[in-house]
Amino acid sequence: MSYPMTDRTLDNGLRVVVSPTPGLGVVAVNLWYDVGSRHEQPHRQGFAHLFEHLMFQGSRHVEPGDHFALLQGHGAALNATTSFDRTNYYESMPSGVLDLALWLEADRMAFLDDVLTQQNFGNQVDVVAQERSQRMDNVPYGTVFEQALPLIFDPEHPYGHLPIGNMQHLAEATLEEVSDFHARYYMPANAVLCIVGDVTADEALAKAEQYFGGIATGAAPRRDLPQPLPPLSEPGRLDLTEDVPAPAVWLACRLPVDTPHARDLAAVALAASILGEGETSRLHRRLVRQDQTALAAGIGINALIAGNSLGLGSVRAVPGVELDTVVDTFDEVLQKFAKEGPSGTELEVARAQAERDWLDEMGTAAGRADAISGCALLFGDPETLNDRLPLLRSITAEEVREAAEAWLLPSLNAQVRILPSRAGAAA
Repeated sequence: MSYPMTDRTLDNGLRVVVSPTPGLGVVAVNLWYDVGSRHEQPHRQGFAHLFEHLMFQGSRHVEPGDHFALLQGHGAALNATTSFDRTNYYESMPSGVLDLALWLEADRMAFLDDVLTQQNFGNQVDVVAQERSQRMDNVPYGTVFEQALPLIFDPEHPYGHLPIGNMQHLAEATLEEVSDFHARYYMPANAVLCIVGDVTADEALAKAEQYFGGIATGAAPRRDLPQPLPPLSEPGRLDLTEDVPAPAVWLACRLPVDTPHARDLAAVALAASILGEGETSRLHRRLVRQDQTALAAGIGINALIAGNSLGLGSVRAVPGVELDTVVDTFDEVLQKFAKEGPSGTELEVARAQAERDWLDEMGTAAGRADAISGCALLFGDPETLNDRLPLLRSITAEEVREAAEAWLLPSLNAQVRILPSRAGAAA
């Protein structure tokens, strides 16, 4: 399966990728900026996430809140997200709304600084604080990922802190620092614009030139990526006592870096799927169904480009069960897998699940636009999108076994253990 793409770079450095789907009736716009939490200074955590919000607070020709109001009034769905490696802004709408979406995106790329006031800045810091409170600080186990990162990366490492931000850092930041951050990263040469759906390549490229071509260019920041780090040589551990409903443990690990043809990471992802994705996974079947010592168990992966990706396994134990018991069983399941590898059926199912998820994403204009933007920005080549399924199908059972042995064994990972406050000391 191959998706058609036309790739052009405007004179000001904006890369534009178009993937037409004639007759679809909808069109998706996806704008990725090469800025995420890994671009932040350790003492100013949260700037990228802050701009995810500030970019909806108006620009020279757009009133605060009108970006949402204007597009939603024409039937569009839109939002933005911030991650370690990037920030993306996206809209999906009837094809006749394309001009409006492009004009709005161009206006805030070029003229956000016109409305970047102390009041706007302060208001959005408060919004970020509320989001952090709702998603992390006041949620059981909500800060565990933040607690785990220092066990596997130094604070100065690009992945040494989470994208959501540090509220003290944002409160101490000056408006000048915020403005400088915008000027450094939010420019045509530091972005990829993807247009997918019911539009021809020539029409989409002409519209991109019309709305973005006049924006002043700038020198994009140099991309300096650290060398990959090996798995932890010795496990780290942090014991916490919090107001949570059940004892739980997380196992954080470094994983292979994501690249256009990352066989090691693809093999790890298949291993993680077999071991810890869904109710048919080995960990769920053993800990939840067979032993009945856990309420949930799984493994997730965050694919990243700055030296290493991230992995996070977790087990939420049945109240009263010692965490040592579930950790030992977790270790036993992974050790057996690292020794024997997956069965033929397990590998076939894991591949099928990965292909299904990928094709589900590619089945919408919005999903394909996001994936194309990612390939263009992170890997420098949108065509690597079409290599995804052949790569998945080529990974062997032995590669999956070796990847689990090298990267996923608990002996190589860091643990964060959390006990309910009523239980007293950590297990």
